[in-house]
Amino acid sequence: MIPFAEFPNQMLETIKGVFTDIDDTLTTDGKLSASAYMSMELLQKNGILVIPITGRPAGWCDSIARIWPVDAVVGENGAFYFRYDSQTRQMIRHFVDSEKDREENKARLRLIAREILANVKGSGISADQAYRETDLAIDFCEDVSRLPRESIESIVEIMSGFGMTAKVSSIHVNGWFGQYDKLTMTKICMRECFGTDLAQNEGKFLFTGDSPNDGPMFDYFSNSVGVANVREFGNELNPPKYVTESRGGEGFSEVATAILAAKNILPRLT
Repeated sequence: MIPFAEFPNQMLETIKGVFTDIDDTLTTDGKLSASAYMSMELLQKNGILVIPITGRPAGWCDSIARIWPVDAVVGENGAFYFRYDSQTRQMIRHFVDSEKDREENKARLRLIAREILANVKGSGISADQAYRETDLAIDFCEDVSRLPRESIESIVEIMSGFGMTAKVSSIHVNGWFGQYDKLTMTKICMRECFGTDLAQNEGKFLFTGDSPNDGPMFDYFSNSVGVANVREFGNELNPPKYVTESRGGEGFSEVATAILAAKNILPRLT
């Protein structure tokens, strides 16, 4: 991975939007810092799209789309996008699965959750599971003691055995029915909400992330950046092209500051 300090300035000048993971990319040790939030606000206020691409649940994403300085949000690892239209005061929601399919799958997810808890000691249901529409999130370090790699692999194996897609984030193992991922829904969101074909414009966008479930985004974007803690996953993921000096939200702020500086934009909140 190339140090982010070596990212070409002329390429930063052309960036039109930033996609970013949330946990351990915008947050640091579970907290969203003032500098990371301000970085999103500065980017958006200066005409640069800001779109979180997260594994977090629909309930959280509704709030993020309404309240954060963002242009849209992709949630539950690509199960949907939400975009709040402040002019019409309407939330635009696009799901991969129908409401009927989502309700039917919830019963299946509860059975699989019981199977995992019975077979993987120390694992837990994510505290945000009640706010999810499409997937099952098993906690391996957020609100439980960190599980060893073997236990995380066992969770993935059980989910896969039930025909689920299973992805590891920095805090959860997420499982769902279907083949979608973060990248698939990001492309749909950009086409439907912003009239942009990423296949022809990916070089004008940048992605920041930190964990294995960001792999499709790291692979796709030539301007892929991992915050410093991405190194903790070693060979468990396909690495981003660049890596910041700082961890978590400070690493994201490092990226935002560089983009704004390249465009000769002074930090201004009013």
